Amino acid sequence: MKISRRTLLAGTGALALTSRAVFAAPAAPAKPDLFIGTGGHGHTYPGATLPFGMVQLSPDTDVERWDACSGYHRTDTSIMGFSHTHLSGTGIGDMLDVLVVPTTGPVKLIPGTLADPDAGYRQRFSAEQAEPGYYAVTLESGVRSELTVTDRTGIQRHTFPAGAGHILVDLSHLILDSSDTKPLIDEASLAIDETGLLTGSRRVFRWAKGRRIHFAMQLSRKPDRVQFYGDADAPAPADANGVVGKRLKVVLHYDDAGAAPILIRTGISAVDVAGARANLSAEARHWNFDRYRADSARRWKPALETVKVEGGTPDQRTIMASALYHTQLGPTLFSDTDGRYVGLDRQVYRIEGKARAYSTYSLWDTYRALHPLLTLIQPERSAELTGDLIRQTQQSPYGPPAWPLQGVETGCMIGWHAVSVLAEARAKGIPADYAAAWPNVRRRAFDFAMPDKDHSLGREPYDRLGFIPADQVWESVSRTLEYSYDDYASASIADAAGATADAARLRRRSGNWRNVFDAKIGFARPRLANGDWALPYDPIALGHSKKWRDFTESNGWQGTFVNQHDVHGLIVAMGGDATFEAKLDALFDGPSTLPADAPPDISGLVGQYAHGNEPSHHVAYLYTYCGAAWKTQAMVRRLLTEMYKADPDGIIGNDDCGQMSAWFVLSALGIYPVDPVSANYVLGSPLFDRAEMRLGGGRRLIVEARGNAPDRPYVQSVTWNGRPWTKSWIAHADIARGGRLVFEMGVAPNRDFGRALVDRPPPPSRMP
Repeated sequence: MKISRRTLLAGTGALALTSRAVFAAPAAPAKPDLFIGTGGHGHTYPGATLPFGMVQLSPDTDVERWDACSGYHRTDTSIMGFSHTHLSGTGIGDMLDVLVVPTTGPVKLIPGTLADPDAGYRQRFSAEQAEPGYYAVTLESGVRSELTVTDRTGIQRHTFPAGAGHILVDLSHLILDSSDTKPLIDEASLAIDETGLLTGSRRVFRWAKGRRIHFAMQLSRKPDRVQFYGDADAPAPADANGVVGKRLKVVLHYDDAGAAPILIRTGISAVDVAGARANLSAEARHWNFDRYRADSARRWKPALETVKVEGGTPDQRTIMASALYHTQLGPTLFSDTDGRYVGLDRQVYRIEGKARAYSTYSLWDTYRALHPLLTLIQPERSAELTGDLIRQTQQSPYGPPAWPLQGVETGCMIGWHAVSVLAEARAKGIPADYAAAWPNVRRRAFDFAMPDKDHSLGREPYDRLGFIPADQVWESVSRTLEYSYDDYASASIADAAGATADAARLRRRSGNWRNVFDAKIGFARPRLANGDWALPYDPIALGHSKKWRDFTESNGWQGTFVNQHDVHGLIVAMGGDATFEAKLDALFDGPSTLPADAPPDISGLVGQYAHGNEPSHHVAYLYTYCGAAWKTQAMVRRLLTEMYKADPDGIIGNDDCGQMSAWFVLSALGIYPVDPVSANYVLGSPLFDRAEMRLGGGRRLIVEARGNAPDRPYVQSVTWNGRPWTKSWIAHADIARGGRLVFEMGVAPNRDFGRALVDRPPPPSRMP
């Protein structure tokens, strides 16, 4: 979706179309709409899970389209079945483990297609219902299916119509892609024992290459017959109690399926079947589905009450509740009840005590706002994630993680942004053994004999030349810029280890962004190995040639402002405050044109600003650094109202494991972490009249926007705990103690607010 070209303030003028009357406080808290993000390119799923849970039990409607990366898309009209693991909002698909298909009629072993569901076991559906921890739907076979979860187990209740029915468990079900050329499953097994416990395993080579999944499944009613199917859907002998191969299935037949509901309890594990059995035994001890559902709702209640808002429109309150829900789906639990988990070196480890391991870290996205948000609303969880990332850094053969999924370093995107999350946690006083991470952080930074993964290409010339040559490494400009940020963050980890010389070297190298910024034209641009600027150069293009894309899911306009840690240096390099402000104006007010080969991730355009992808997320707040905080206020309010809707296509780009949602939550409260490692938040324009954030230790942050209305996005003045606050930023240390942040809002901008140099966001204390 592209927002049509407007002047910077035209969008804020349009906000006046909504009357102030709709900003009355709601009679009751809004509930999250789990279908927001399941349409468009949001890539979310509507099924049942717990906050940060291991199991995501959800319906699957498609496995082939990019828009169905989560396995589900709201526009689809048939359901394949219900699988136990899903990714929320990612741009690449995987998971969808252990598909369960409850149905009637002849057995069908292939799913069929969206265009022809009758050709397979797909079923049309109606009466969908989704709420945190619960999902229900009526299938065309007449089966009413309900799903809920514990942390590590999925709980299903299927109510069949009168007569015979069967349940298919398809262990061959997974995300497909036209680029896949090798078998995606190289080994699998299914077995049933004398008690009726069905177990299975498989190894999958989709995105997380070679990940393993194991399950243990119990049914409340014993089937009348069990039929296993091997590769090519070849039936096993009728009396077989198992099958091995690659693409396996089993059908559980019931002669009178409608006699009573059939409940299914399934434990999963990445370690082994014994782990899945133990998880099932520990967490699913009864057959009362409604009790599991009620327990799930109780688990979600405090998580959804971490932020409460008043004012705004009903849709905005729904968006807020839904965004808050999506920010607490991941990272996902990865250790079994006995503490075992798979490390990034593919070895099995055991955590002692109450600590837990996690997976699904979309770090290129989530270091920006999701992890900063969790330090506020989930401080204990943040401490747990910090310890987990330190362990993963120690265990990974590649150093600090980039995109770890199910014990596999996918190496997706660029940089090694786990260091940002660690450095931010250290800056915010979260206790952890940061020095333990340093040896492998150092290897990633300085050991050029260490093999590169896709996310770390070009480290040696980056160190030697000060930039990555565009004629040698693809996405060279974005890599140079993001490696600079990781150097800045890594210096903090070096400090924790007492590695003073290394910290100084990293801080010097964090200035490498300057080597791909051409002050003559005011843009970041690619350089060749001989030091020349690459030609031709067009800031709208993704690269100087088809072969060598110079930017990662962005172009020269967006890449120029990627700098998060040295905005002050970028302002100087551009020629000062006025030039920097004019450049930002040009970014937001330019034509929203893109080259024909632009990826769909570059979406939600305002000029050349792309809200649908993460490199732009901090850019509206950069006006504050040059003393034009009022322009930040106008643009942030515009983005809050134009880029999010209370509809299935209400997220302008991939939600990316909660990052898009986290931007909304923090920005709607009037704060945003432009540089998370600084432990500071830049002030924006609060959307709601009043918000209350629950912090750790019983503390509360109250945010009030007095005189707020759709046509009043401008901050006139601010007080903090009753005292005047002239700064356009506030420190995490202040917020974490709790207090009351009050904004006085108005129709016209107060251009003096935050203009003085002493009131602007400060530079990092130690920069080269």
